[in-house]
Amino acid sequence: MNLIEQQLWDYIDGNLTEAEQKDIELKIAANSDIKQQYEDLLSFNNTFNELEIDAPSMSFTRNIMERIELEPAPVALRTKVDTRIIFGITLFFVLPLLAIFGYVLSTTKFTMPEVSQYLTTNFNFQDYLTPATVYVFIGVDVILALIFMDYLLRKKLNAKL
Repeated sequence: MNLIEQQLWDYIDGNLTEAEQKDIELKIAANSDIKQQYEDLLSFNNTFNELEIDAPSMSFTRNIMERIELEPAPVALRTKVDTRIIFGITLFFVLPLLAIFGYVLSTTKFTMPEVSQYLTTNFNFQDYLTPATVYVFIGVDVILALIFMDYLLRKKLNAKL
């Protein structure tokens, strides 16, 4: 669409200012090609204005829905999986794992050192059982008890509703 055609459409639609309208009117009066183009666009616009917009009937939606209801529902596709494929995939993963496990068992020496050499019984509870640790332990227990009571009370309240 060129500039003059755009200006003519705006003139026909009434979207121009008064100065622009006077300018277009002068161009239409002065140039016969522009006048012919204006008349063509004006007749084209009048033809569009005369057309009636078709609206669907009141029962259009109902008719479409009834036709859809008559269509058979699609059936889910059922496929049968070959169990040999599943067993093959299982063997593919299980056999290497069994081979690795067998190799580990065959190369492992099952001897245990004596435990008494490494076990020391010099454990002093007085170093670890300080008043601060007792207070922290009691504080954590109180918080856990409150959370548990809140859980029970909420459960009871929701059961009543």
